[in-house]
Amino acid sequence: MKRLTILVAAALALAAPPAWSADQLKATLGQRGNWDTAVIHLGTKAGIFKKHDLEIETVYTSGSGETLQPVIAGSVDLGFAVGTLGAMAAYAKGAPVRIIGAEATGAADYWYAKTSSPIKTLKDTDGHTIAFSTNGSSTQSIVRAFISENKLTAKPMSTGNPSATLTAVMTDQVDVGWASPPFGLKEIDAGQIRVVAKATDAAIVRGQTIRVIVANTDALAKRRDVIARFMQAYRESIDYMYSDNPQVIKDYAEFVGVPESVAKRVRDDFFPKALIWPDEIKGIDTLMPEAVTLKFIPEPLTPAQLSELIQIQGKK
Repeated sequence: MKRLTILVAAALALAAPPAWSADQLKATLGQRGNWDTAVIHLGTKAGIFKKHDLEIETVYTSGSGETLQPVIAGSVDLGFAVGTLGAMAAYAKGAPVRIIGAEATGAADYWYAKTSSPIKTLKDTDGHTIAFSTNGSSTQSIVRAFISENKLTAKPMSTGNPSATLTAVMTDQVDVGWASPPFGLKEIDAGQIRVVAKATDAAIVRGQTIRVIVANTDALAKRRDVIARFMQAYRESIDYMYSDNPQVIKDYAEFVGVPESVAKRVRDDFFPKALIWPDEIKGIDTLMPEAVTLKFIPEPLTPAQLSELIQIQGKK
């Protein structure tokens, strides 16, 4: 009887379907808590990536430079919210990176000072320090553009993520900080800080894709079908984020630690869906001369180089 039981158990084990095994991808993401970098988190919470047989391991960073290096090293497959100019610079130096989608076209970022500061506009920043996240980031390119376009003598300073930057501003380590909603909204409403400039005050931002999604070149070559499937799930996640389903706002509010009213304000007032849609890298014709002027690259990339660098994945 015991032998029969063992044989039946073995037969059932052989007949059972194999355990579900998803394709795994590793990704670095700049600025945890931003609406535009919450796509994977919210899509995962909604079961969208699992539906596409994907499991995503994410590591958050303080900015583009920290996001890009693991992609170059091949320790992660994908990087998100990488400054477009930084990605161009890395490629021009021979780094194994490819742009596979837009991450932000336009920007909701803003720059601010303490309300007790005499700095009220960009013109007032002469001789003062102005923050950006990390080297090679879109915030660095925007600050450089602020200085170049307005002929300022302000000094750029890397301060990391919005939380660290706010601390630096409030303790007078830097004069003008940077943030992206929802960061800083509470302090603005409380009258502790005032907005000095918005990202869209720089010509480099208007109508241009300032942040991109990048892939390691070797990972893209070997796992193109998986990455294309990932991008399909990414688009589906964005559609979900802008749906009428109240769960997405609840999940984002919990993720960031803000009231649901603030979470909804962030989406509806600062991040139109077109801003984070990944299907097109816009403004290359104006981004290229900016990249040269701001010394990200020594000369414009050729059409052949751009074709190699930009390979949008999973687009229908």
